[in-house]
Amino acid sequence: MSRVGKKPIPVPGGAKVSVAGRTVSVTGPKGTLSWTVAAGVSAKVDGAQIVIERADDSKQSRASHGTTRALLANMLEGVTQGYKRTLEIYGTGYTCKVQGNQLHLNVGFMGRGYQKPAQFMIDIPAGLKVDIEVPASRGENEPAKFHVSGIDKQLVGQFSAEVRKLRKPEPYKGKGIRYAGEYVRRKVGKVLAGSG
Repeated sequence: MSRVGKKPIPVPGGAKVSVAGRTVSVTGPKGTLSWTVAAGVSAKVDGAQIVIERADDSKQSRASHGTTRALLANMLEGVTQGYKRTLEIYGTGYTCKVQGNQLHLNVGFMGRGYQKPAQFMIDIPAGLKVDIEVPASRGENEPAKFHVSGIDKQLVGQFSAEVRKLRKPEPYKGKGIRYAGEYVRRKVGKVLAGSG
C-alpha cells in the first residue's frame, strides 16, 4: 500500500468536492479545478475527507496511487489558499512590467542591429496573475521583483520555470532571473597575470 496514497485528504472549510465517474471537481473561494484520475485508481468523498483507493496491485496502479493523492491535495490547497512564486531579476537596468495580458522583460539581450535592448513579451496564461513589486533592478543588491500567482500549482510552476529559462543566473556576477531565495553558486572571474 502506498504510504502517501492511503492517507485521506482532509477537505478544508469553504471547499466543496464532487466526484463524477473518474473526474474530481474541487471548488473553493479562489476558483474551481477538475481532474480525471488515472485508470486503476478511484477517489470518493467520505465525510469531510477524500479517500483514494486502487483497484489492484499492478505497477501502474501503485504508481498512480500516491500521485493521485498528492495532486488532489494540491488542488484543494490551490482553490482555498492559492500558490505564489516570486522571481527576482538581477542586473543593472533590467526591468519587468505587465502590459495587458503580457509580461515584458528587458534582461540585457540586444535587439537586431544592436540599436536597442531586446524585450521578451510573454503571454500570461489564463488563470495566472503577475504582480510587479519592483519594476527595475538597481545594482547587484536591489533586484527587480515580481510574483506569479494562481490556483493551479503546475501552471504557476511551469510559467515561472519558462520565464526563468529566458535568462538563467550566470555564475560570475549572478545576473539573470532567479527564484526568490535561490542560491546561485558563484565562480571567481579570471585574474590577469601581472606584467613583470
